[in-house]
Parts: sequence; structure tokens; C-alpha cells
Amino acid sequence: MADTTTADDRTTAFEFSQHTARGAFNATFFRVMDPYIEHNLRRHKQRVFADLPAEVVEIGPGVGANLRYLAAGSTLVAVEPNRSMHGPLRDAAQRYGVGLDLRERMAEATGLPDRSADSVISSLVLCSVQDPAVVLAEIRRILRPGGTFRFLEHVAAPEGTTTRAAQRILRRPWAWTFEGCSCERDLEQAVRTAGFESLTIERYRIRTPFLPFNTHIAGVARA
Repeated sequence: MADTTTADDRTTAFEFSQHTARGAFNATFFRVMDPYIEHNLRRHKQRVFADLPAEVVEIGPGVGANLRYLAAGSTLVAVEPNRSMHGPLRDAAQRYGVGLDLRERMAEATGLPDRSADSVISSLVLCSVQDPAVVLAEIRRILRPGGTFRFLEHVAAPEGTTTRAAQRILRRPWAWTFEGCSCERDLEQAVRTAGFESLTIERYRIRTPFLPFNTHIAGVARA
């Protein structure tokens, strides 16, 4: 039988296979690195994720690093498009006694009703979404009035610093490895201009060998 596969079909299949491979790599990477990442971010997570409600929406929960901050018996509505993350995420939810409502959706279109969430959380996610402004608008749409968006993100370092130079040099291989993650996004400005009623935000730096990852923000925005 003649091969009727087009060049576009082959490219699409190749890209799909590469995306799947990177998704599996990232699931393994974040599962293995969870204790190390948690050690660096714990103090900030404890502050930002304090007193979460009984039901929380998380954008990009990955392998479940933030489930430890939810009370046992609560529910996580998990918006996670990477199927390779789903198994570890379910295991983590069971381990922490948290109910899991798993949605294989993109953060730009969660499919959740307007004004249906008291709290949305994210950590290390806005760096890799297609359009942070669209995602932040989606978060505002699903939050009830007075609801909170609680976040921790790594961001672009100030211009002229060694860290910013490293972010610029490593931008392409970093993005390829970590599913489109950009280490040069000004996510603080994105959150500040997203239209939330109020915002508290903290800039901080962690010290790791992963230099592009070392500049961070954490905060709480209120709808």
C-alpha cells in the first residue's frame, strides 16, 4: 500500500512524540526534585497558602507539590493538561487525604463556571502557559468576589545582572526542556495589570545551581 502520510502529518507526529517525551520527563523531574524545591520555597508557600478553603482550584498542579498545604478532607480542582502528571497527582492526593477533581484542560480555558471558586492557586506555572494575561483573566473570571489568587512564580531578573544574562543565554534550551517555560517573563507586571481589586506581592531570591530559576515573586491577589 502506498504511503499517503504527508510531510505535515509526519511533523505533527514528531512534535507530538517530543511533547509527550518532555511531559514524561517533567513529571519524573518534579517528582524527584520535589524535596529540594520544597525546601527552597516552603517558607513562602506557608505564608501564601495559609488557611486555604475547603475547595481550591489549582492551575497546573503537576505531581501535587502543593497538596501538603490543603487540609485533609478538602477538595482540589486540578487543571492539569500533562497526562504524565496525572498518576503521581492522584497518588499524592490519596497520600494527603485530599479529594481530587482532575480536569485535563489548559489554564487559558478551565471550563469552570463564572464566579465558582473561592481560591485559585499556582506555583511555577505562569512561566510556561501560552499567554499569562489570558490565564490571569480566566482566573479572575472563575473567582467569586472577594476570592483569592495565591501564587509563587519564578520571574525575570533585573536587567544588567548575572542572573538575567544567564536567563537570556539559556532561554531556548530551558524552554525546550521544561515544556515552554520562559525564564524571562515579567510576571509581576502581568499580575499587577490583571485587574484584581487588591494585591500583595513579595520579591525574593533563592540560591540554587539552576541560575535562571533563582528570582521569584509570591503574593495574594483578591478579586
